[in-house]
Amino acid sequence: MDEKQGYIVYKGKVFQIEWFYSRTGKSQAYEYYKKLKASDRIRILRLFQIMGEVGKIHNLKQFRNEGNKIYSFKPQPHRFLCFFFIGSKIIVTNAFVKKQARLPKAEKEKTLKCKEDYENRNKEESYYEEDYGKNDNI
Repeated sequence: MDEKQGYIVYKGKVFQIEWFYSRTGKSQAYEYYKKLKASDRIRILRLFQIMGEVGKIHNLKQFRNEGNKIYSFKPQPHRFLCFFFIGSKIIVTNAFVKKQARLPKAEKEKTLKCKEDYENRNKEESYYEEDYGKNDNI
């Protein structure tokens, strides 16, 4: 990773929400998040908090199953794609501004590739690095 931000975005009673980091230490979703204005950052963090504490967001306008075990947090007009993982984790992989009615295929493909990479690196026990923070709760 290029920063010591850490993986964890929010650790709740039900789920722990984490940023996905590539092998090169980059997190597209976290970089996107950092560029948002404060009001937009608060909206996505609130959705992470609800999911982390309650375990479900009932409003499809705020959280949705996109198929292939990919989900999206939807603080309008932004989308944060993610997947669920063993140990009550939600891994947030990529983010973008929604410009069309349907989820762009390229964005979903990015998430599927990140999911596969994350799963493989977890099997290898090479995903988490000891020297980065693991408790950066909001």
